[in-house]
Order: sequence, then C-alpha cells, then structure tokens
Amino acid sequence: MPRGKRRAPEIGETMDSQSKRARTSYTSIPTQHGRRHIRAEDSFSHKRCLTWFQEYTTPDEPETLGPDGMEKFCEDIGVAPENIVMLVLAYKMGATQMGFFSQKEWLKGLTELECDSTMKMVVKLEYLRSILNDANSFKSIYRYAYDFAKDSDQRSMDINTAKAMLALLLGKHWPLYPQFAQFLEQSKYKVINKDQWCNILEFSRTICMDLSNYDIDGAWPVMLDEFVEWMRMQRNQVSSSVSS
Repeated sequence: MPRGKRRAPEIGETMDSQSKRARTSYTSIPTQHGRRHIRAEDSFSHKRCLTWFQEYTTPDEPETLGPDGMEKFCEDIGVAPENIVMLVLAYKMGATQMGFFSQKEWLKGLTELECDSTMKMVVKLEYLRSILNDANSFKSIYRYAYDFAKDSDQRSMDINTAKAMLALLLGKHWPLYPQFAQFLEQSKYKVINKDQWCNILEFSRTICMDLSNYDIDGAWPVMLDEFVEWMRMQRNQVSSSVSS
C-alpha cells in the first residue's frame, strides 16, 4: 500500500519530537549480532497478505484465486505462468489444483515465505529457484508435480500434460530427455501412472548416457524397458547407416 506524504515540521517543533515520531514506525528485533531496527511495514503482516490475495479474486469467489487472477499475479511479479518457479511456489503453498490458489494455501505458503506484497515476492523468486538445486527438495517437488498437474478425478496423468511437465522439470538437466520425449511421441502410451513418473526421475539420475548400467531384469517399469530397447535400436540403425 502507498505510504502517505510526510508533513513538514511545524515552527517550533523540536528535533526530539521528530525523532520520537520516526521511532514509532520502526521495530527493534534481536539478531545474532545485536539488535537491528526495521521499519514496521517491512515485517510480515497477515492482514496485508490477505488484502494482497483479495486483489486477485472476484466477489463471486473471494476465497479462490483462479486462472484470471493467476495471470495478473504472474504479470505483477514478472514471471510467466509456465515458469518452473511457479511450480515451486505452488509446492510451498501445498496447492492442490493447477491454475488455482485457495486463500488457505496462499496464507500457508506466503506466511512461511514472509511475503505480503509484490515487492517481497519478487525478492523471493531467486530463493525459490535455488530450492531446485537441492537434490532432495527437487525430488519432493517432482513428486508433488504429479498430483498437482493431473486431473483430480483421474488416477493417472494424461500424456500431453506429462510431456509438458517432464520438459519443465527435466528438459534442461537430463541429457537423454530429447530422446525420451521422442520415444513418448511415437509410443502407445496415453497416460503415465505415478510409479512410472517417479521411476523416470530415478532413471534420469542413475542411468548412464550409453545405457550400459541399465539392468533389463531390474525393477524398472515396462515403459523404461521399452525406452531402452527403442534407444538401442535407434543407435544400431545409426551405426548401420554409417558403416554402410
């Protein structure tokens, strides 16, 4: 919220009275190295956070931030809705449906992040991105993404949604992702179940580029057995065409 203008000091007003008034807008908090003074408006406010949420809702659904509100929210913080940082934010909120934040989810996540304004959220974006650098946190976000992105009334994720989410989460980090995406394009699969989803991440982390450490008799889903077989066939065809 915009701050009001400061009034000019009246004739005869002392520096002490001005200083006293200034001190009332600051809060003293203990820190590791003593006490630090911060402005009161810099500390997290539950009320401000709720007021901020209401900027993105409608009178018809005051407790739900929907797709239109999400678009405006993303525009305000300078992030595309499909940016991975929005998935991390949804994870922090414990959001259950893509494209929607409930008031309860908003307050849960943003209280933890101590964000009650656009400016504070912008400052936190780099922190949210950094969470992805931790292997365990990434695994938790990856698993969360499955239930978050699939239709709530379906047990499995449709293949188009799965491909989009895999591109978002693994596209830049898994060297074999382009080949896996190509495999999915020509495969018979119409959905991906949670076991397959979780094992794709494990595969991406543990299996070598040349597939030499893949155990066909291991406990991998059939989908990944088929991917390895498809990859080897592709490579054999390339080798045959080069030698001939």
